[in-house]
Amino acid sequence: MRLRERRGFTLIELLVVIAIIAVLIALLLPAVQAAREAARRAQCVNNLKQLGLGVQNYLSATNSLPPLYTNYPTALAGGGAGFDWPLGWAVFILPQIEQQALYNAANFSWGSGQPPNQGTLTATKLNALVCPSESVNTGPWLNTSWTNYHANVGGPADAQSWSGVIIPMSSDPNGNNGAAGRPSTIGFQAITDGTSNTACFSEALISNNQGYQPGNAGAARDYYPSGVTVKADAGNTTQSSALVAACKSLPPSTASLNNSWGGCNWAGTHSATLRWNAYTHICAPNTFPCGSNQVGSVTDCLPPTSNHSGGVNASFCDGSVKFIKNSVSLTTWWALGTRAGNEVIDASSY
Repeated sequence: MRLRERRGFTLIELLVVIAIIAVLIALLLPAVQAAREAARRAQCVNNLKQLGLGVQNYLSATNSLPPLYTNYPTALAGGGAGFDWPLGWAVFILPQIEQQALYNAANFSWGSGQPPNQGTLTATKLNALVCPSESVNTGPWLNTSWTNYHANVGGPADAQSWSGVIIPMSSDPNGNNGAAGRPSTIGFQAITDGTSNTACFSEALISNNQGYQPGNAGAARDYYPSGVTVKADAGNTTQSSALVAACKSLPPSTASLNNSWGGCNWAGTHSATLRWNAYTHICAPNTFPCGSNQVGSVTDCLPPTSNHSGGVNASFCDGSVKFIKNSVSLTTWWALGTRAGNEVIDASSY
């Protein structure tokens, strides 16, 4: 009888097969990750599109854009922690983004950090306000609530403060809003630069209180002292230019102010805590927050930041959403932040 010879894999052949599989996995994984990020970025664009449409619908109903926040309650509702955090822009457009029930729960006589709002309105997580590319899933203040989408309050404040489109009301009877003499809410007639040339919203990574340094990958989540104080309404951008230079030149080992304010409260803000849900057109996208006020004022560098490769998404006042590169020139970036700066912007410049 003739015996059949059985032959198996040799060790070398097995190793070659394993090496080929490893190479294929190494080639496929980046493609899979890129596809997933593309999907997340598309969802982020959709979120910003919905916010832009919400503002358009709010404008149709009221003939104005939503304010950055409402006036402080006259009676201050008994004071206490959080009374000076009036409800902000996102609350105003809740009915326009299919959140009428949540809007009905808002109590404008109380601050966003006070019990009537904190336990219901402020504590509610809204997926429409969270970028899918955000890699942190716990809020820095309330675990259930945060936002990645911030409103444009303006370009360099030393030239003109509150030059953006989502700005404080200036009629506060208590004089608390820091915007005296500025227009209250505005309509599209005030955007003389053109709605397609003026940013309305962009995105920002939330803080997570890790104490990053400028040389760390997470630096955009923290805030750094610049050593430069900018005074508003000087009529030029000299101070803001100095602020940008100072922020760029901070040593990589600079200690952050290690706070958890960025994106922490979608439902409220005020003129000196802009990091909650607002940004400024001073430093370029995806640089780190920097200035003289760790919770963020209109004179500080509070740039939009994201986990998207190469830039950030921004919703414009005409409802369009565009991708702004990190390499955008400061001149163009500042121009996109002002509503009436009379700048000429070439679409190819960003």
